[in-house]
Amino acid sequence: MKRLGDLVLMCVIGVTAPAHAEVVSASDSHFTLRHDGHTSRSVEDTWQRLIRPSSWWDPRHSYSGDAANISLELEVGGLWREDWDGGSVAHGTVLFIDEEKTLRLEAPFGPLQGMGAYVVWTITLEAAEEGTNVVFEESAIGPAGANYQAMAEAVDGVKTEAMRNLTAEK
Repeated sequence: MKRLGDLVLMCVIGVTAPAHAEVVSASDSHFTLRHDGHTSRSVEDTWQRLIRPSSWWDPRHSYSGDAANISLELEVGGLWREDWDGGSVAHGTVLFIDEEKTLRLEAPFGPLQGMGAYVVWTITLEAAEEGTNVVFEESAIGPAGANYQAMAEAVDGVKTEAMRNLTAEK
């Protein structure tokens, strides 16, 4: 019933849900996720939104509680970081940029960082007939016994929200 309530709420506030969100595979030491979404925004507008994570990242999934503290240095080796009074964290490092098409990060966000995870998050944009299709693909590997099956569900929830926020209509 909670899912139905969430769906109704998303429709009421005009948030676009991902067309598809999936834990592709998960085990004790890895997980792979995929999220597909769509926005009526152009590829150019979607890219500009993507590279300003403070405009769409949910502050509940930050250390500071304020998305305004999140930034992205758009260059290979650049950081997706969060800085606040008395603290700082590198959430991810840029591995690949194909402007307005693909952004790839090494990104062990949140508790994955302390679990010794190696995480690659690829975000792909593609022009569609009525806007832009967005794909998140994420793979994480780590030490055996780390219970990544449980982490996969949690990260899937965070990335589902991120997709909703990134693809939200104007």
